[in-house]
Amino acid sequence: MTESVYKVIELVGTSTESWEKAASAAVARAGESLRDLRIAEVVDLDMQIQDGAVSAYRARVRVSFKYEGGD
Repeated sequence: MTESVYKVIELVGTSTESWEKAASAAVARAGESLRDLRIAEVVDLDMQIQDGAVSAYRARVRVSFKYEGGD
């Protein structure tokens, strides 16, 4: 069996609709430039408030992908 190494990065996705869409936006964007995504872990949720109302949902997400070298 060969060993594998995975790199973990942290992203913040935003949505005006929900935390789920915010997290999905972060993963979708990561998928545009990273190959072999493995795990996405939501580590924090918060909201932006404007004029006393929620204006955006934010999800901080840790995404792991297979590490192939470089930085």
